[in-house]
Amino acid sequence: QVQLVESGGGLVQAGGSLRLSCVASGRTFSSYAAGWFRQAPGKEREFVAAISWSGDSIYYADSVKGRFTGSRDNAKNTVYLRMNSLKPEDTAVYYCAAGRSTTVWDSLYDYWGQGTQVTVSS
Repeated sequence: QVQLVESGGGLVQAGGSLRLSCVASGRTFSSYAAGWFRQAPGKEREFVAAISWSGDSIYYADSVKGRFTGSRDNAKNTVYLRMNSLKPEDTAVYYCAAGRSTTVWDSLYDYWGQGTQVTVSS
């Protein structure tokens, strides 16, 4: 089992920045790929970023490419999502996930955090 706890969400003005963190406990997190997803009210959960177990390969949704940066520190069992140039449409609950594959597909992740709210005001 892997337990994931996200933090770092909050209210920010458009153009601002936030850094989300996801701390893992339980089984060896460094052997898992990590994903970031988000879900806005009334919408389906969508892919944001995927980070390989080593952090060498990172993939982004087109909507966040160039603005968001994913990273991880396996020594701290932590995954990060740095979000710059935030837009109101980035408002959502952000979730981190862990799985065996670095993938955009949420169904392939085995473990999920509880989510952290990000609200971007215009």
